[in-house]
Amino acid sequence: MAERVFLYDTTLRDGAQTQGVDFSVDDKLKIAAALDRLGFDYVEGGWPGANPTDDAFFARPPQLGTSKLAAFGMTRRSGRSAANDPGLQPHFQAGVPVITLVGKTWTRHVTEALGAELDENLAMIEESIAAARGHCQEAMFDAEHFFDGYAHDPAYALACLEAAHRGGADWLVLCDTNGGTLPHRIEAVVAAVRAALPDARLGIHTHDDAGCAVANSLAAVRAGCRQIQGTLNGLGERSGNANLVTLLPSLMLKEGYDCGIPEARLRELTAISRWFDSVLNRTSNDGAAYVGRNAFAHKGGLHASAVARSPSLYEHVPPETVGNSRDIVVSDQAGRANLTARLETIGCPAPKEAVGDLLVELKARESQGYAFEGAAASFEMLARRSLGQVPDYFSLIGFRVITERRFNAKGQKITVSEATVKVEVAGERHFRVAEADGPVDALDRALRAALVPTYPALEQMHLVDYRVRIINPDAGTAAVTRVVIDSRDDDGRTWSTVGVSANILDASFVALSDAVAYKLFLEGLRNAA
Repeated sequence: MAERVFLYDTTLRDGAQTQGVDFSVDDKLKIAAALDRLGFDYVEGGWPGANPTDDAFFARPPQLGTSKLAAFGMTRRSGRSAANDPGLQPHFQAGVPVITLVGKTWTRHVTEALGAELDENLAMIEESIAAARGHCQEAMFDAEHFFDGYAHDPAYALACLEAAHRGGADWLVLCDTNGGTLPHRIEAVVAAVRAALPDARLGIHTHDDAGCAVANSLAAVRAGCRQIQGTLNGLGERSGNANLVTLLPSLMLKEGYDCGIPEARLRELTAISRWFDSVLNRTSNDGAAYVGRNAFAHKGGLHASAVARSPSLYEHVPPETVGNSRDIVVSDQAGRANLTARLETIGCPAPKEAVGDLLVELKARESQGYAFEGAAASFEMLARRSLGQVPDYFSLIGFRVITERRFNAKGQKITVSEATVKVEVAGERHFRVAEADGPVDALDRALRAALVPTYPALEQMHLVDYRVRIINPDAGTAAVTRVVIDSRDDDGRTWSTVGVSANILDASFVALSDAVAYKLFLEGLRNAA
């Protein structure tokens, strides 16, 4: 039987420390649901009491089916008991199954940063873990700067782990917080800890400052760690954290470990990685291991021809095992197979000829700047329209948006947008005008006002997020814009759509149109059931 390695995701906390990343509560809930769907063992939600976003997240925590939700915090302060430390109370009251507490293990940090005595720090660790253990199913100790502390004073660093072990820690997680330790050193230190604490379960938490976070995590597993902490796509402060998207297939496909994730879910890895980038409004890394667009790309010529005949001789794993596809310039067969599987997943099987035509259309749209990984509803609408499976619910005759900046009756400076929409529905023309603070909101209101008399279900549809990305920033004000819109209805269903144009309002209207059409398609399915 394969040996078990547990995966602990810290995206919602460590990832939030990335420059340019700022999760909303809704973002955190969506990401937690995706991590749970993939099947990670633990999802760390953040730090209760640290900021309003994390407080709101833990006030209405996600209901996870596979993953255990963890709250992160730190050991009690010097001079206080764990029961009376206000910093620990939000964790004890959060009602989560896992509490992870970080503590100092480097003597210099204890004396200089905490201003505490070394023995007091040991008591802080043991008592905090013991207190947490009484409020959750599992308590974990993150040994901060452990490898630096061990290099400076091995006996004291081990004493910190022993204190947490005595306190009842279910896991002792060794942290390379500076991210500067190299793999051979990681392996040697973990082996020494394994020998000193044979009964303890060890984990590893690495940062990528020396470009070794993934290699360090694998070295730690080789030496005896059975939990790995990391983030989606390696997000994190400075150079990032260990990339679980890279580690998961390496552990399963190359080392043969059981990560608690079935092969069918592993095939969702590429889609989840790219969807996450879409949520962050970031461009996916084409060169990313396993999931990048170039990860299984082969240029034309002799090598590409050989790959087409014997792919296993030229690729380290089959691309479909991680949900990616082979890209051979001289052949589109790999893309065709991947698209066929994707259509079957959404319940939309298609004949071979139709798949080929749709693949051509997808490639054309992607060359224009479309990205469908984060806009599944637009992909489904495109596919079903090409197969004649959805009607034209409405057709646009034209729209106009005017934005006016003026002073109101109170002398306050305001900006108001007015949208005019002309559409044809069931052979009849409808003309509507709407005002709103912003042009996209006005356009949305005018469009739905024109459609609601025919499709009253649209009253239960709401735009919940709107993201804009410039595809070619070098073009300046003539750049092409990609707009992604997230929608939700009163039944709790959510979907994402995308539009691309050199005009941001045109791109917005394309995404809005797809969002409305998808809602109407869902209503048609429900009515037909």
